[in-house]
Amino acid sequence: MKLFYAPGACSLGIHVLIEELGLPHEGVLVNLRDGQQFSDDYKAINPKAKVPAIVLDDGTVLTEWIAIANYLAATNPAAQLVPSSPVEAARCNELVAYINGWMHPQGFARIFRPERFAPNPEDKEAVREQGRKIFAEGFDLIEPVLADGREWLLGAFSIADAALFYVSFWAEGRQTIPLPPNVSAHYARMKARPAVARAMEQERLS
Repeated sequence: MKLFYAPGACSLGIHVLIEELGLPHEGVLVNLRDGQQFSDDYKAINPKAKVPAIVLDDGTVLTEWIAIANYLAATNPAAQLVPSSPVEAARCNELVAYINGWMHPQGFARIFRPERFAPNPEDKEAVREQGRKIFAEGFDLIEPVLADGREWLLGAFSIADAALFYVSFWAEGRQTIPLPPNVSAHYARMKARPAVARAMEQERLS
């Protein structure tokens, strides 16, 4: 398996899952700052020009965070990365969809790439502030899910925890916004997992 990633991007969450499963893989760095995602070579793999993407040993290409995470869970059922209960599996994907489909593109993207939302330079700070608000509201919504000492979002470690980790890294690791207490504790627990430490070391993240 090949994992196409950018250090500290959302692909970090997929990298964590691959390490959790102990899957042999080759990490292929895509330099987003240099625009490598738009190169002909990379667009031949992922025409969407973004990470993550994985290439399986038979040449099959998978893209999109939630699709890759669910593939990894489905092909490694013993790890129980998605709950077996249909309702809890739905809850898992509900959390991932909110994090990956709302907090990430509508919150953090406004902070990090305000020019995508504001054609006028004078509007960029207002866009960033709106992004901070969306991002903070997302963490506030997730905060009670981790109440009463709950270590993981669904009781046991799941793909939802990997999703929460990468946005928490953006919030705390990049000093975007402060994390609420329960989410901050979750972030600390994630960093203490050996698989997370390996992924971060491989991506040269502190």
